[in-house]
Amino acid sequence: MSDIDQKHPSVLGYMRDQPRALQATFANRAVFMDPFANIFKNYPIRKVLFFGSGTSYNASQIAAYLFKHLVGIDAVGNYPTVFANYEKADWTGKLAKDEILFVGISQSGTSISTIQVMEWAKSQGYHTVVLTEDLQSEITHHVDEVIHLLCGKELTPPETRGYTVTMLQVYLWALAAGKVRGAISGTDFDSAIAEAEAFVNSFQTVIQESEAWFDRNVATIVNSDRIYVLGYGIDYGSALEGMLKVGEMLRLPTIGYELEEYSHGPTMAISPRQTIFMIGSDEKEWSRCLQFRDAFRQYTPRVHLITCMECEHDARDMVFSVKTNKYLAPIMYTVPFQFVAAKGAACTNIDTGINPFKIELSHIPKEQD
Repeated sequence: MSDIDQKHPSVLGYMRDQPRALQATFANRAVFMDPFANIFKNYPIRKVLFFGSGTSYNASQIAAYLFKHLVGIDAVGNYPTVFANYEKADWTGKLAKDEILFVGISQSGTSISTIQVMEWAKSQGYHTVVLTEDLQSEITHHVDEVIHLLCGKELTPPETRGYTVTMLQVYLWALAAGKVRGAISGTDFDSAIAEAEAFVNSFQTVIQESEAWFDRNVATIVNSDRIYVLGYGIDYGSALEGMLKVGEMLRLPTIGYELEEYSHGPTMAISPRQTIFMIGSDEKEWSRCLQFRDAFRQYTPRVHLITCMECEHDARDMVFSVKTNKYLAPIMYTVPFQFVAAKGAACTNIDTGINPFKIELSHIPKEQD
């Protein structure tokens, strides 16, 4: 049972509800895994195009990685407007329309740009599916199939619980599609499902450790001049999500970079009052990540490593006791950023439940839903 205060919902409340939400999503996985697996059974999909804006775009980046590395097919995460104006579904001209799947991700189902690109794709004869929490939202009228995002409604503007639930669902989608295509054996599929179950059952520890890490570093973080978020491999998408969350709630200048690219120019601006968050993924760059951490700390003490990999560390670092594979780890790597954003905002008297930007440009107004 959720302990969210429905009369006075808060971002922190939704964040702390994530262990329950992830466990419930996993328990009801057939609701979203089976219909997605059927698409791969019924269509000769060779390419998947993911679309979303904001948090949904960040999820689409990681989704594309998952489908390339677990399913073994071409996949791309797209900004809807950029795709509509400058891209094609297949630049080679060698793929049939039934070999290309358009997947929209929109928690609210009201993102104008995502609605438009899905409507266009369906009109052109591509197979379209949307992952959305609101099964009566506008986007559901413009796709072939609607799959339920099981995060529940978030009544505050920043999405936190919705992101982690989305990431779990797209990971399980990739497992389902990989099994259908023979890229994942039945034995490996069962092992991956068991690991996912153990992971979501450990998520309360992720919440507790993330909050404790923030609490011991709060003074320097909230008094930063600028924040950088660095990631690589699968967790470049996590860096984008961290950048978004901190920017929209703590409202300090926050910039995300791929790890190596940060050293090509932006390092010229390092100063002692800047904070650098580094996501340490289990990828080829792991040793390089540690090398960069030591180098950056010569210029600012405010360098924080976020990882579940074992390494030498101090109180500035968030080294999770929960261990999992690199495909599931992004779900927990976003939680420290959620605390930086939401609890940091609370510490500096920012009301995250109020959006100070009043001109509606990106979503269909609620009265038109």
